[in-house]
Amino acid sequence: MRNNKEFKEQLITRAFNLARKTISLVDKFPNKRSAWVIADQLLRAATSIGANIIEAQAASSRRDFTNFLNHALKSGNETKFWLALAKDLDPKLVLEIEELLKETDELARILGSSLLTLRGKR
Repeated sequence: MRNNKEFKEQLITRAFNLARKTISLVDKFPNKRSAWVIADQLLRAATSIGANIIEAQAASSRRDFTNFLNHALKSGNETKFWLALAKDLDPKLVLEIEELLKETDELARILGSSLLTLRGKR
């Protein structure tokens, strides 16, 4: 039971840190229309990962829990898309974006694996 609690806490912490780092990243984007669109969508997607994980913790049923984790996974995949586009905005930000892409991919893999386990496919 303790390992499960630690796992959940680490997952929430990682998602929270990803959101914070993403907020910091978009503040460095150039001041142009394309960057605004990417920043807006990226912020929504990246912050949604952690929000949905938190919502899952308060789920009223297993189905509800699974649904929130599924939304978190989808937000993770969307975040990867917007981060990939963001690499074209400013060459100086590419390394920072690559780090966020790696963390987002790891979170998405954890969520995907958890969903497979919940659905009995693993």
